[in-house]
Amino acid sequence: MVETEKIRQNSQQPRRDFNEEELKSLSDSIREHGVLQPLIVTKMEKSVPSGTLVEYELIAGERRLRASKMAGLGLVPVIIREKTEDKHKLELALVENIQRSNLNSVEKARAYEKLAKEFGLSQKEIGERVGQSREAVANTLRLLQLPVDIQRMIQEGRITEGHGKALLTLENENQIRALLAEISNKNLSVRAAEALARQAKGVSRKITARTEDPETKRLESQLEEFLGTRVKLAKAGPRGRILIEFYSPEELNAILDKILKA
Repeated sequence: MVETEKIRQNSQQPRRDFNEEELKSLSDSIREHGVLQPLIVTKMEKSVPSGTLVEYELIAGERRLRASKMAGLGLVPVIIREKTEDKHKLELALVENIQRSNLNSVEKARAYEKLAKEFGLSQKEIGERVGQSREAVANTLRLLQLPVDIQRMIQEGRITEGHGKALLTLENENQIRALLAEISNKNLSVRAAEALARQAKGVSRKITARTEDPETKRLESQLEEFLGTRVKLAKAGPRGRILIEFYSPEELNAILDKILKA
């Protein structure tokens, strides 16, 4: 058992938004039943004039810590791990939040970006650590290409990750803003937003008819499954083009590797 006042926030905590109503509900439960699952911390010691100061840094369990403080608990149960490097702290906090579905998609994207930029992990390595496919990691990272205020709307639950991905298909910010206004004003579903995005991109009736062709859709699905990304077939009689989308140099290299090894 450790004093709550001695536990510091995880410097690598990916989660930034905490729902106050959910915290209140958890706090009420903790007040009634106590903390049922221990927090995970690392022990930190430093010399001070009066001797040795002992503190703890939180690795996983920030919601439980906040709710415990809200409930007025002075002590909480913890598991003390050996000193952990920053990369591992982020991985542990990220994995716990993803497994509990506590992170919104933008927070996940920022955590993935941090693992990639600060700790040099590839998208494949990130996926292995958090139990996601490389493609899922790449698609989540794409959300960071949206304007910051739209990212915030996803974080706050005003639009969904699916809406964000529909917005990302558009070519310029004017189109993005116009579609965003439609989504907000008319409370559009993701499917409706995707349909408007296709219209905004000037998709012709001929192309629309093509995508409804069962054979074309079957071939596209096979290519998408093999390459792990969106693929479109643009036919013109016996001729045509294969359009393969990628969202980072790393993803392009992964696609090329698959093609060259086929």
